[in-house]
Amino acid sequence: MYETDLSILAKEALIKEEENSRFRDYLSGKDQNSLDELVFKLNERVSAAIDCTLCGACCRSLMINVTGAEVKELSRTLGMLPGDFKAKYIEESAQGHFIINQIPCHFLAGSKCSIYANRFTECREFPHLHKPHFKNRLFGTLMHYGRCPIIYNVIEELKKKLNWSFTENI
Repeated sequence: MYETDLSILAKEALIKEEENSRFRDYLSGKDQNSLDELVFKLNERVSAAIDCTLCGACCRSLMINVTGAEVKELSRTLGMLPGDFKAKYIEESAQGHFIINQIPCHFLAGSKCSIYANRFTECREFPHLHKPHFKNRLFGTLMHYGRCPIIYNVIEELKKKLNWSFTENI
């Protein structure tokens, strides 16, 4: 059984901050491809056991990047003009990048996404544990360790699979 209680995850993140920092350092010496394969397998198992639609913590805490194509598609889905959609939901940077203009996300209803079938790519792919180059994203991944049950459990399972112990690595 995996831990999904967000209050426990938040406490564990504080308690294990130094441990996770040392674990990150330990992983830097691991082979990228082997580590990716292990993370893929753990993510597949953990993600299958945890229904992220019951949580919504990422929707309450992440800044979401959005593409122009997604703006057009979702505005059409919601029956809005793209300009009206952007005015209501999007902030545009000087470089032309789009982000949702509110945290928590406008589309969060309780702990569920009201546009789940049409959610943004960044939302669909979070927590990005299915992607290669896990080590390159480890710092950002660990930032969400105390907020995302999938990340928390994959990291804890990874420590076990690698027989890594904080006390042995002090």
